[in-house]
Amino acid sequence: MRVVFPLLATVGLAGAFAPSSPAFTRTSTEINMAGMSRLDFVKAGAFAAAGAVLTGQATPAFAEDVTLPSGVKYEVVKAGNGPVPTVGELAGIRFKAFVKENGNKIDDIFDTPEPYYTRVGSGGLIKGVEEVLPKMRVGDRWIITVPGNLAFGSKGRPASAGKPRIPGDSTIIFEVEMVSLPGKEDELIELIGDD
Repeated sequence: MRVVFPLLATVGLAGAFAPSSPAFTRTSTEINMAGMSRLDFVKAGAFAAAGAVLTGQATPAFAEDVTLPSGVKYEVVKAGNGPVPTVGELAGIRFKAFVKENGNKIDDIFDTPEPYYTRVGSGGLIKGVEEVLPKMRVGDRWIITVPGNLAFGSKGRPASAGKPRIPGDSTIIFEVEMVSLPGKEDELIELIGDD
C-alpha cells in the first residue's frame, strides 16, 4: 500500500504539468501563473514535494536560475545530497568570485587544500551569499549572481595586496560549492560517535 499511494499520487498530480496546461509558461527568469487555479497550484507544490521526498533531494522546481526577492540569483550547477546547514553552523565552502562588469577575479579557493570555513548567517560573507548559503546542501555547486547593493555597495572596495579594486555597485558572480558541515557528515559521526 505504501508503494501504491505515492505512485497514484504522482500519476494524479502529473496532469498539472501536462504540455497542454497553460499553468506554467517559462520565460528567462519568471513563471507565469495567471492561468493557474488554486487546485493546480496545490497539485504543483505537492508534486514537487513528493519528488523531493521520493528522491531524497530538495531541488528548485526549475534548475535554470532562481531569482530571490532581494534580487540575488542562483543557478544549480550540481545538486548534492548531503545535509542542509542551519544558521550558526560551521560550513566549509569553496568558491571563486569575479566582477561581472569587467571580469576581474576577486578570489578563487577551489584549488586550495582546505576549504574556507564560515558560520552560516554570521555576516562573514557578503549579504547576497549569506542569503543563499542556508538553501544549499553539502555537495551542491551553485553560481550566485549578487547585485551591487548586496555585494560591496556603492563604495566598492579599494585595491589591496593581490586583490583588485572593485568598482561601486558592481555585480559579483560567485561559484560556490558546499563541501562540508563539520558535525553533520555521516562518516565523521560514525568515526567519533554521537554521544
